[in-house]
Amino acid sequence: MSALPEDELIALLRLQNIPNIGDINAKKLIERCGSASQIFRERKETLLKIEGIGYNTLNDLHDRICLQEAEQEFEVITTGNIKYTFFKDKDYPKFLRHCIDAPILLFKRGNINLQTKRIISIVGTRKITSYGQGFIEELVDGIAPLEPVVVSGFAYGVDICAQRAAMEHGLQTIGCLGHGLYETYPKAHQKYLPMVERNGGFFTEFWSTTPPDRENFLRRNRIIAGISEATVVIESAEKGGSLVTADIAHSYNRDVFALPGRSTDRYSAGCNNLIKQQKAHMLTSAADLVYILGWQLEKDTPSVVQRQLFVDLDETEKTIYNYLQSNGKQLLDTVALECGFPIFTTSSTLLNMEMKGVVRPLPGKLFEAI
Repeated sequence: MSALPEDELIALLRLQNIPNIGDINAKKLIERCGSASQIFRERKETLLKIEGIGYNTLNDLHDRICLQEAEQEFEVITTGNIKYTFFKDKDYPKFLRHCIDAPILLFKRGNINLQTKRIISIVGTRKITSYGQGFIEELVDGIAPLEPVVVSGFAYGVDICAQRAAMEHGLQTIGCLGHGLYETYPKAHQKYLPMVERNGGFFTEFWSTTPPDRENFLRRNRIIAGISEATVVIESAEKGGSLVTADIAHSYNRDVFALPGRSTDRYSAGCNNLIKQQKAHMLTSAADLVYILGWQLEKDTPSVVQRQLFVDLDETEKTIYNYLQSNGKQLLDTVALECGFPIFTTSSTLLNMEMKGVVRPLPGKLFEAI
């Protein structure tokens, strides 16, 4: 737990509370002035030299109401023993630290330990189907030997399904909240609070009694995307919060994975689009995720889920599979040329083979046999 001096914590709370500053400008101010508390003692002429800081911002800095509210929240933190972490602290989430818009302060509760841990986020629709639920259980079972931390949003559907699966396998799980730590949303998930806190905990950038307003969840999504090395989208309609999270993860240059589904399935449309737009890797098994992320198992650790054996392949698929198996990673154009098939035939065949879990796409339009 961070142990900042009183004036420094209050100053950080003031920065969080001042409209139109945001985390990016707050960090600029802290870097230039040396500390949050020094910002409020600095000369205006010095602050105006900082990119993005204008006269309106300077006027907001000394707003008395913002100060009073920050002092009130400081009392809540102190008397309620609320844990927090500053973006320069050692225990601040390592992947999130590298995101330009990461919160300057994160509040937390539970038994969170992210040191030396692999971390993935699993998100998706609140209206999860049996297909999505079954895949989550297989995925978490497959990666459990690697002991990753599973992050989600503690919402209905995919979120709570992923977090429950993590706890069932003894994995640490973290819920990123769109409200304060004194709130619970949805209320039906109150029963999971003790279990999650024992097996991980919660993060939020929002003050203790902040309600679960809709816009807060959109802000929360950048934490889910930034805190992990990869984001997995299980099911999503054409529009949804999980697609926002995937887009943010993609903008952070993090790996994104999506579970494909039939073109007629409403809650696979978003995932299929992510794959089609090359914003996400197609995910058909835990082995795909482990390979692309470069995760390695210890020698005596049971292997993760492998692709299904004896998959039925037609003659075209067999020709391409045998070529890739013999020659390793190859470009799409090379596969088409060497196997004697048109580009469009090769491309559609490789997509079918991905669906069957016998080939995987790699960066640079490369493919390889699994």
